[in-house]
Formats: sequence, C-alpha cells, structure tokens
Amino acid sequence: MSQFSDEANTELRDLFFETAQELLQTLNDDALRLEQAPKDAEIVRSIRRTVHTLKGDAAACGFSELSELAHTLEDALAAEGRDASVSMAELGLSAADVFSAMLDSYRQQDPLPDNTGFKEMVRQFAAGAQANYGSAPKKSPVEQVVWTEYERLAADASRAQGKRIVHVIAHVDPLCTMPIAARQLTANALAAIAQIIGARPDLGSPGHAKAKAIDLLVTTAASDADVVAKCRIPTVISRAECFEVDASGAGRLDADTNLEGAQPPQKKELRGHDAVKAPGSAGGSAPAAENILRVDAERIDNVLNLLGELITGKSMLQQAVHEFGRRHPQDPLRARFADAMGFQSRVLNDLQRSVMKVRMVPVEQLFRRFPRIVRDVAKRSRKQAQLVVGGQNTDLDKTLLDAIAEPLTHIVRNAVSHGLEAPAERERAGKPATGQIRLDAYHRANELIVEVSDDGRGIDVEKLKAKALKKNLITSDQAASMTQAEILDLIFRPGFSTAEEVTEISGRGVGLDVVRSVLHRLKGTVELETRPGHGTRFRLKLPLTLAIIKALLFRVEHRLYAVPMHSVAEITRAWESDLHGVDGCEVLQLRGRALPLVRMGHKSFDDSGERLRKIFVLVMTLGARKLGLIVDSMEGEEELVIKSLDDHTIATDLVSGASILGDGRVVLILNLAAVLDRFTQRNADIFSSGLLLSNGERRAYAASGGKQ
Repeated sequence: MSQFSDEANTELRDLFFETAQELLQTLNDDALRLEQAPKDAEIVRSIRRTVHTLKGDAAACGFSELSELAHTLEDALAAEGRDASVSMAELGLSAADVFSAMLDSYRQQDPLPDNTGFKEMVRQFAAGAQANYGSAPKKSPVEQVVWTEYERLAADASRAQGKRIVHVIAHVDPLCTMPIAARQLTANALAAIAQIIGARPDLGSPGHAKAKAIDLLVTTAASDADVVAKCRIPTVISRAECFEVDASGAGRLDADTNLEGAQPPQKKELRGHDAVKAPGSAGGSAPAAENILRVDAERIDNVLNLLGELITGKSMLQQAVHEFGRRHPQDPLRARFADAMGFQSRVLNDLQRSVMKVRMVPVEQLFRRFPRIVRDVAKRSRKQAQLVVGGQNTDLDKTLLDAIAEPLTHIVRNAVSHGLEAPAERERAGKPATGQIRLDAYHRANELIVEVSDDGRGIDVEKLKAKALKKNLITSDQAASMTQAEILDLIFRPGFSTAEEVTEISGRGVGLDVVRSVLHRLKGTVELETRPGHGTRFRLKLPLTLAIIKALLFRVEHRLYAVPMHSVAEITRAWESDLHGVDGCEVLQLRGRALPLVRMGHKSFDDSGERLRKIFVLVMTLGARKLGLIVDSMEGEEELVIKSLDDHTIATDLVSGASILGDGRVVLILNLAAVLDRFTQRNADIFSSGLLLSNGERRAYAASGGKQ
C-alpha cells in the first residue's frame, strides 16, 4: 500500500482542521438545541453523526488520541437509555470544548490537555444510561412477527441452554444511502455477540428494499444495552430496540412503523465555508455539492491584489488618454481611446464587484458562536438570558468578519454579565426573569452596522462618573460640566471597569478599550446608547471592505492626502477671519453650531496677513462626533487600492495606509478615528467645559446627549 506524501498529508490535515471546526460548531448548536428539546430524536441522531464523522476524520489524519476519545463518546451515546438524553446536552457541550482544545494542541504541536475529567463524565453518562434499561426484561408490544416453525424450535433449543432470546427492532435511518444493505450490515455487527435465528423482511421480498425497520430474532448472553450499541450504525441504523421473547415466541410485525420523533433534516443553503460538508456528514444534495469549490483565502487575496494593480493601471491609462486629448483635441484616435477606456472601466468594475462578492461571507458564520457564549456566561453569572439574532444573511468581507470576532465577544459577554439583572431583580422591576440579548446586522450606505443590545438595567451615568473620579481619570471640575455622551465615552478608556469585584467574567478592566482600538484599526467606529432601566445598545460601524475605497483627495502644504468618502458629510468654504479660538482650539460657526477644527498644516489662524485667505473645511462624521479638517485645496474623488504600511515605514496611527495614483504619485490615507481621538484627548478640557458652545447651544448640546 502506498503512503501519502508529506505534502499530501499536510494538505489533508489542513482540510481536517477546517472541517473539524465546522463539526464542533454543529456539535455546539445541536447540544444547545437539545437543552431546549431533550427528547428530540433527530437532534440526538445529529450529535451521534457529528461525533462519528469527527472520529473517522481524526483517524484518517493520524490523530489517534482524538479518534479514540470520540469513539468512547460515540459508544456512550449509542448506549444511552430513554431518560439519559436529558444530560446529553451537557455532555455534548463539554465534548465540543475538549475536542477544540485538542485540535488547538495538534495544530500548534503542543502537548495534549488532560482529559481525565471528561472521560469520567463519559463513563458516568454511559453507566447511567445502561442503568436506565433495568434488570426486568421488556416485553414485546401486542403486535407480533410470525416466526417459522424452524425459527421457534431454534429459539426453544437456545433457551434450554440458558441463553436469552431477544427480538431486535433496528430502525433504518431516513438518510441511509444503502437501505438494501442495512440488514446485512446489522447482522454482521450483531454476529460478534449474538446468533441470528430469524430476520424480517425476507431477502427478495417486495418490501425488502423499502423497509423502514428490520426485525431480528437472536439468541445472546449479552445485555440489552450491548445489543442496542452493536445495532447503532451511524447513517445506517438510527435507533434500535430490544424485547425479551417468552416461550410462546411473541414478537412484533409492524415493520413499516414510522420512526418516533424522526423528521428529515431541513435543506440548508450552502454558502462560504459552510458549503463544504465533512466526509460522512448529512445534508445537502449531490448536484449542489458539485458546484461548490473550497478556495483558500490567500488565493482570493492574491487575485484581489492583482485586481488592485489593474485598477492602478486603469488610472495610468486614463491619465495618458486625458493628456492625449488635451494635446490633440481634434485627433480621431481620441474618441476611440475614450471608448476603449470606458469599456475597460466597466469590465474592471464588474470584475471588482465579483471578486469582492467571493470574499463576502454571511455574518451567520460569526453569530453562530454566540448562543454558546451567552449560555455559558449566564450560567456562571446565575442569570437567565436568551439570544435573539437577526440579519444573519448580511454579507461582510471575511477579513473584517474575523477581525471583529474578539470585540463583539467582549460586548456580548459584558451585556450578559453587566447589563442583565438577576432574575429576582428583573421580576421586581416588572420584567421577565429571562433577559434578552439581541444581535443584529444590516447594511447602510457603504457600511455594515452590527448592533448588540440588551433589555437590562442600562448604564448608571452617575456611578460611571464616580468611578472615573475615583480612578483619577477626570477632575471634579470636568465631572461637573460633562455631558452624558462624554461620561459614557469614559467606558472605552483603558483599564476602566465598573465591576465591583474581579471574576473570571469581568472586572479586570480589559475589553471595551480593545473594542474601540480594533474598530479604529479597521477604519470603523463604535457608538453607545443607554436608557436606565431599559437597556444598552452598542453599534459597530464598519466599511464593507478594507481593500478598495472611494476616497476624497486634498492637499495640505503641497502634500497629497485622502479620506474615505463615506466619512465626509460636507465640504464648505470659509475665510480665515471666520475662525475663532477658544483656549487654543479653532472653532467655526456652521449653521448656528460650533464645529471644532483641526488644521492639517502648521499655519495658525492668527498669522498676520492670512485673515483674508479662503480655506476649505471638510466636515467629517464618526458616529455621533463631528470634526472639521482645514485643508488648502481639493483634488477630487478617486478609487484607491489601499496598501498597508508597516511600522518601519511610518510610525504614526494617524495614517491607515497609502495608495498609488495613475500618474505614480503616492497618497497617504488618513485614519480619521485616530485623528479625532488625538484631537479629543488634546482638547479634553475644552470639550468637557463646554466652552466651544454658547449658553443656548450648550443647553441644546446637553439635552441631545452630546450629539451635534
């Protein structure tokens, strides 16, 4: 037998790690569903199929420890009694955690974790399941299978030798792809512990190929639990029953009985990485699978990089055609060049959209992990929580999806541990004992919005302010004049926490500052809304992609810069004399409201001789905050391919990347979130004191919660 090459073996293991994550997520989902419906036979079968598939795939890759542990779990699940499925949910959740830890160890080539506790849990589950069968023999139902004279004589002879005669009913799995072979496979499995005396339906009978159940008359010294365990063949036999046969040879005939609780699984739309089923898993039709390919994300990134180069080349050609038209306005080639450029632009735009769609995956892939997180945090916090999910089919760039997993996890955990009240407290407040956490995602303009909300106690602004004073984050003078929005913004400060004590869930001061920093790195923002007694809402805003953006170009002191178009609310012109200074901060009165300004150059508004100079002001919006950028001149709009810059190239967080224009010029792309944060920190005293606004504006500003 030829062995796999090292390269093929590595590829096989990479494929296993990817499919195993899907299997573990399915195991998590099924276990959570089983908690809500402990007697659902279809969920139980799905858990068994998942464990069986994981066992086989791990063995094929040489991960013997994982395969053996999955095999032990599979045997325990097959041996369970009717009442044992109540605890199967907890066993499934624990198995998902243990298998995940083992996969991490295999991937990183670290020592495997100690699984003694889980093995003991499996042993206790199996022992309890077998005990559910009891010592008293179960009697067959009234319906009978008519065994032949020869079969009854063989049964009597075995009984005379002290052996048990058992009527076995093996129910064929509705998803079985080889029902004709189900009888032979079951007989082969039972041959190790029993002697088969008779079987129904007979081979070659009219109902043999379509039989939903197989009746076997066997003689054995094994227990009912062992017989049932042998009959349970994943994807072939879904359920088995044993009945003691008395001297009269009573049995059961109803071979067409419907499977109790069995329903065909719902068809699932296959998208993204969910499109690839693990070997042996159920669901999905064969024709659909033939149209699905698994593509490594790195290959898509390479195609996207090449597309970026094509777009840069398009800009260069457009620049050359424009220059040709300016020099030779009457040349007949000018129109032909323009038509060719228009056609190329349309094709490139279609190609760009197609490649971006390939990178897009539904946020369901991220949302699927949160039911387990909510369940575990609520259990540790001794609270009751229900997760409601919306917008699962909203698409997002895979890179962004992976990047927001950690900040979104922080927010969801905080919503359960901090936001929701204890059941008794909720009932006293007239609320249901079970709190609700809602996850929602939707597109708005060129942004993806992800919202996390709860119906808990909300955030106590006064308590937040007192905590900030205690930690010396603000002074008493600042606290006296801060608006609600400014106080809530303190929650994103590093090291800030409102938890009274440190637990494994919260209180370490790590979390929401990470959320803001990650969002800023992704050119996104996070907003916070709260109503005391009614709940809190976090709103994450993200660009649809990080690769190609529509940008506004401008000049400052002859240098070229760009900002994303979706962040530009408006462009206004003003005279230097229209600007006012408050404690070193420049302000422009725009339609009756004070707009704080950031001057991109080194000139100051009070330079002599500059009062009559006209300037451009870009009004930028990030969430509820606004800021004006003073620039020298505008260069227009451009589609830019973002190139990342390493720390050796540029050592500031105010620039998020760079791009190359068609004429070879390099343009720096500003990180507006970092610019706004730097400005806010530098002018914190001005913002907190409210000096930027008149008395009437200050009252309106405070009444609006700090929104301009």
